[in-house]
Amino acid sequence: MIRSSREVKPSGMQGSILARLRRDRGANPPAEKPPGRSRRRVWRWVVLLILSAAAMFWLLQRWRDMQFEWKAFATSFLSLDWRWAAGSIVLSLLTYYGRALRWRVMLRPLVPHPSRWRLFSATAIGFTAVVLLGRPGELVRPYLIATKEKVPFSSQLAAWFLERICDLLAVLVVFGVALTQLDPARARVGPALRWILETGGWALGVLGAACLLVLVMLRWFSDTMRRRILDGLSFLPEAHHRRLGRIITGFIDGASAAKTRASVIWLFLYTVLEWVLVTLCFAFLMRAYPATAGFALRDVLVFMGFVAFGSIFQIPGVGGGVQVVAILVLTQMYGLRMEMATSIAVMLWCITFVGIVPIGLALAFHEGLSWKRLRQLEETAAAEASAVSAEVDEAGANTTI
Repeated sequence: MIRSSREVKPSGMQGSILARLRRDRGANPPAEKPPGRSRRRVWRWVVLLILSAAAMFWLLQRWRDMQFEWKAFATSFLSLDWRWAAGSIVLSLLTYYGRALRWRVMLRPLVPHPSRWRLFSATAIGFTAVVLLGRPGELVRPYLIATKEKVPFSSQLAAWFLERICDLLAVLVVFGVALTQLDPARARVGPALRWILETGGWALGVLGAACLLVLVMLRWFSDTMRRRILDGLSFLPEAHHRRLGRIITGFIDGASAAKTRASVIWLFLYTVLEWVLVTLCFAFLMRAYPATAGFALRDVLVFMGFVAFGSIFQIPGVGGGVQVVAILVLTQMYGLRMEMATSIAVMLWCITFVGIVPIGLALAFHEGLSWKRLRQLEETAAAEASAVSAEVDEAGANTTI
């Protein structure tokens, strides 16, 4: 069989993504990484591995101390009401579409009519990258959206930052309200959870206040900040000043959804919708297990709040923080057996994180993104983000106050 020597060129969105990847790696080949940056990346992985080892050690110790019964763990899945579990899966998938709709609000100042489908595709691929590559995969989604919608990458980094603020404030509200309604007769707080509550309460309060301050600054003072930053950098060479100006302007433009009342209202409504879906997803999963079917809404909210913070610590492909925190809360606070708590933690990870992976991989392959190209995409996005950070750092180092 004779093959044609002509290369079949991808078209449409697939072609634009692959063209940008080739341009970023071909026309602008990655420079040699500075030793300091390489060391920082190594140290991040070292810390992650230490935390992962500590989590696994804790689980193994708990399993040994409580004489973990693998048969009871396996049979817990047989007692699962799969109708409620299926509902939980559907609700979890709907949260990703809700995120795409919220991102659409943040994109409208730059693109009047952004495509819902392209945003959902980038969202699904982006969260798949987070599951498979860990937290560095977070950059894949804003990079894909910037490529698909032809907007500056820095603007989508700002949109991602604004999304994180909205979600963090929502978690703080949910968790705070749930703790005020906590039933002491039902929930038992052990030493580990008591330390988390006492120590983390103040930190979360400060973090929430900082998020509100950032939103206020973006809402009323973004144009003033842009002018003053660019005026303060006027001593830089013209080319450097122009390039840095594009980055700063793109970032502030990406956060401009916080400037209009209508956009803020839509962001608020979509954030509420997002977390209502997340709450229902958790509630359905609790109803699916006989041991947690009697959980009240406040119990679901407390559990969800702890798990949301545990998701910060994530090991590529296997999770980590979600499972550990879920098991800790269910065993120490609600007195469930280790086998049942482990079963719920595994199902929770599969439904809320891994459930999007088949859809994300299918969409990635449809757009010509194999596993190798997905890794390449993450590296390219990280390189662009590092370049943005390096430009700002260099300008800051040359600025005298």
